[in-house]
Amino acid sequence: MKIIPYPKPEQWSALASRPLLCSENLNSRVNSILKKVKRDGDSAVLQYTKDLDGVALESLLVSDTEFQTAQQLVSAPLKEAMKLAAGNIRRFHLSQKESIKYVETVKGVTCWRRSVGIERVGLYVPGGSAPLFSTVLMLGIPAAIAGCKEVQLCTPPGKDGKINPAILVAAKLAGIRRVYKVGGAQAIAAMAYGTQSISKSDKIFGPGNQYVTCAKQLVSIDGTAIDLPAGPSELAVFADKEANASFVAADLLSQAEHGADSQVILTSTSLLLIEDVIKELNAQIRVLPRKAIARKALENSRFILFRTSAEAIEFLNLYAPEHLILSCRNARTLSKRVSHAGSVFIGPYSAESTGDYASGTNHTLPTNGYARAYSGVSLESFLKKITFQEVSAAGLLRIGPSVEIMAEAEQLEAHKNAISIRLNTLKS
Repeated sequence: MKIIPYPKPEQWSALASRPLLCSENLNSRVNSILKKVKRDGDSAVLQYTKDLDGVALESLLVSDTEFQTAQQLVSAPLKEAMKLAAGNIRRFHLSQKESIKYVETVKGVTCWRRSVGIERVGLYVPGGSAPLFSTVLMLGIPAAIAGCKEVQLCTPPGKDGKINPAILVAAKLAGIRRVYKVGGAQAIAAMAYGTQSISKSDKIFGPGNQYVTCAKQLVSIDGTAIDLPAGPSELAVFADKEANASFVAADLLSQAEHGADSQVILTSTSLLLIEDVIKELNAQIRVLPRKAIARKALENSRFILFRTSAEAIEFLNLYAPEHLILSCRNARTLSKRVSHAGSVFIGPYSAESTGDYASGTNHTLPTNGYARAYSGVSLESFLKKITFQEVSAAGLLRIGPSVEIMAEAEQLEAHKNAISIRLNTLKS
């Protein structure tokens, strides 16, 4: 684990780069999956599930019996934990609802917007090495609040051909009934184009590996909306000399265990703190069940020493992390200087894991620097805003002449005439 002391600003871009798995033909490989699923539907999905996941399925849809069995397999404490998390997620996303605001721009001209739930949404939930049932709550609950009429969920099956029962319990909590046993790029293709079993979605949500992220970006070019480019997980931390090194190390490992392509970065103004964190990492990683994955991810880690907190925050804004922890003195004040991040965790007890599960904020966030332009998933992600305007006769008399002048200047005579014909009627 290499410490990078006092890098010059011209080095920052290289330090802010993300790791990439070796996949020279990623786009072409994903494109071939998309085309085959678009052409062959269920048969292609089933074949890819057999070839890539090693599972031969007869049906993609999770049955009522499987839902019922899942309820019996999940422990009562886990169900209660899910209910607590679901309640917090629901409260936070309900707070994002907006009432209609009517604005009279001039007398006689009234404009407003109304939020309408996206009709058909497809949710993707990773379920391979780590079944992310928490993502079901993060996506399903705001979809329900938004009033989306059709919600379907795709998640990869295990080697036994079944979905992790916790995912199904979470789906029921979120009100999702249509769950399909399909993962990877083939799941994105199925929801984008539709198959005999899986409906075509208007918008696709959910995180995934590079294949899933690539598939989402390609289908968005083909006309299906997506939430955001949410790829391999990442975490950046700023910690000063007052930070608890064991807390910081635990946070870094919490993201490193996601996958070999995850990235964690520690920035600090204290060399001693960085050295203590590295000692803690070496101690804590030994007992992790996913230590091999975490060790691989730590190969992409960076420990950067800055002279001032201002310099560290400037670098972190360049990096634009998915998750950012501020474990330092005056963390809330410092947080006001953060301009690019998916979600920010303030203070020593705001572990990134709280946001992943139960604080109430959404954990589906932009990665790979996309936090410079994208927000994380919210209630608004599941809504479309329709604008309305109502113009009275008096209102048209006020703005009509200006519209005529502007339309004529753009050489759009039919636009002008649509106003003139009305004004002439009002003046006659």
